[in-house]
Amino acid sequence: MIFLIPFGLTGSCSSQEQPKDGKKASIATVQKISSAQAKAMMDEGKPYTLLDVRTDAEFKERRISGAILIPDYEIEARAEKELPDKNAVILIYCRSGARSARSAQTLVNMGYTNIYDFGGIINWPFETISD
Repeated sequence: MIFLIPFGLTGSCSSQEQPKDGKKASIATVQKISSAQAKAMMDEGKPYTLLDVRTDAEFKERRISGAILIPDYEIEARAEKELPDKNAVILIYCRSGARSARSAQTLVNMGYTNIYDFGGIINWPFETISD
């Protein structure tokens, strides 16, 4: 015979505390989107920050117009100063998607709430610029 014990019905097993104002706390996650979805968001006219997390050399060689550069290995040190609004929409990319995924998760871990990772510039079919 199997007995099921209803854990959590009393709330005593919950690991999340409710805020004192009664509102449910939300846990931010990285939102993975396509290049086309990122382009559509850019074209909407709503505010966003476009973040390139590659190296300076890669950035100069080819980038999406309007992007700011914070290399992935400098995210923790520079983000709070250069990206002060933790609720701002941030669209993030790198070369192939690995660094943007790591950097996006780092930003979420730092308290940023609207992180959209669209992977690598190698999959960006739209216009780019270079120095």
